[in-house]
Amino acid sequence: MHAITIEQPGGPEALVWADVPDPVPGEGEVLVEVAASAVNRADVLQRQGFYDPPPGASRHPGLECSGRIAAIGPGVSGWSVDDEVCALLAGGGYAERVAVPAGQLLPVPAGVDLVTAAALPEVVATVWSNVFMVAGLRPGETLLVHGGSSGIGTMAIQLAKAVGATVAVTAGGPEKLARCKELGADILIDYREQDFVAELREATGGAGADVILDIMGAKYLARNVDALAVNGRLAVIGLQGGAKAELNLGALLAKRAAVTATSLRARPLEEKAAIIAAVREHVWPLVAAGRVRPVVHAAFPMRDAAEAHRVLESSSHVGKLLLTV
Repeated sequence: MHAITIEQPGGPEALVWADVPDPVPGEGEVLVEVAASAVNRADVLQRQGFYDPPPGASRHPGLECSGRIAAIGPGVSGWSVDDEVCALLAGGGYAERVAVPAGQLLPVPAGVDLVTAAALPEVVATVWSNVFMVAGLRPGETLLVHGGSSGIGTMAIQLAKAVGATVAVTAGGPEKLARCKELGADILIDYREQDFVAELREATGGAGADVILDIMGAKYLARNVDALAVNGRLAVIGLQGGAKAELNLGALLAKRAAVTATSLRARPLEEKAAIIAAVREHVWPLVAAGRVRPVVHAAFPMRDAAEAHRVLESSSHVGKLLLTV
């Protein structure tokens, strides 16, 4: 088969479409004939040499895919050859075939085509596990999403609105904020021109955000704590603004607030399976009903993954970038 390989870390040109051995599904796995994958920030970090796959995972980038089951490994039940699926991966999505633990498979939801389904697994699993399973967002609360126009952000807006929350977003520029508003965002903050802490306080009558979904890490840590409401929960899922910062525990104590930080890729299989099961139960009906939809900016042939990475790094997109086989 063909797959994107990374012989040496570097820029987008380090992504090379090459002949590689076919994967073989092991115990509890299925082999998926890939229709599409999607580009995530983690793929960029892996390409640059900063984010190796977990032990035992495919060395090819790609944390999600859609396609058809080509073979069933030992110990797998409930799935059949030719089933249309999408899947959460620890790696290997940038390829014509990938072996997937059966617990990380989802059926392609009603109303979504096979290629577009590749835009769902990573963002839905990330948002549901952090905003709802960990931070416990409830109806009537306020969620602040940093990077509202990203793949994660566009999904977080829709899911939060679907459960009856108020949604605030930060994004860069009026065009991206307009897209966030179309998806349901209530409070629009241009991080280039406005102080998100001050804007959020004004919009919420001084209360702040009950839950914050943060991709920036260190750069926003102190301001995120300032922006939290009493009993607020800050969920850190990215480190685009650095990994080390000083935390004022007094401010956290005064608000009886909590800070969590999670990653998805290296979690044990049973934890990923539990997240996927929750997504299937709670999110898939919303997708089938048309209340939540994947937002796709553009699709590229998988052999042109380098160009898709350039677009992602330019931050000129809204939603997800797909790679098609």
